[in-house]
Amino acid sequence: MPYVALEKLISEKTPSFYRLVLTAAARANELAQGAQPLVKSESKKAAVIALQEISHGKVAYQETKAVKGKKSEKSE
Repeated sequence: MPYVALEKLISEKTPSFYRLVLTAAARANELAQGAQPLVKSESKKAAVIALQEISHGKVAYQETKAVKGKKSEKSE
């Protein structure tokens, strides 16, 4: 079974465990929908492959600007 060192990923690839989970989940969803893996893996599980891709630097977390929402009608 493939091993992914989560502590190493958190310290080197993402700023927090929360962001690692979000990144891996988003990529695992893409893989489950039919996207091609970016690394060779013995695993068939999308979550494991996603973590391996992050570990190899093929997938990364990227921070974007927040989008300002509309004012709700209730606040007017």
